[in-house]
Amino acid sequence: MRQVKHLLEGKGVQVYSVEPDQPVLQAIQSMADHHVGALLVMQGRELVGIVSERDYARKVILLGRSSAETPVWQIMSAPVETVAPDHSVDECMRLCTERRIRHLPVVAQGEVVGVISIGDLVKAVIDEQAEELAQLQRYIAG
Repeated sequence: MRQVKHLLEGKGVQVYSVEPDQPVLQAIQSMADHHVGALLVMQGRELVGIVSERDYARKVILLGRSSAETPVWQIMSAPVETVAPDHSVDECMRLCTERRIRHLPVVAQGEVVGVISIGDLVKAVIDEQAEELAQLQRYIAG
């Protein structure tokens, strides 16, 4: 079974973040610029939360708040579920399903080393199933 570290090797370890006092509008613009659905909320090197498009929709738009005046810390989700590089894809899928979350920061020795999304996990499962199917077809044919 593949592990988180294998996913990060394939996708890279780029982490997009925002500071807790920045306006939500700036966070949403950063998500759009980087084509991501969530940003880590970092106070220096410390992970203090995560803010997603879902947080924005539910805690700003639906409540009629101002994107330019609301700081990220008021809508971020905290504490943040994290995983380690040695977590399996299955463990991460289970965590995302049980907690109804779409993004998992990867933390090693107290430092954020990457982020994986439910999309990364689904792709890994599909790739693994395709590989198993190809092996079975070779076995049957050979």
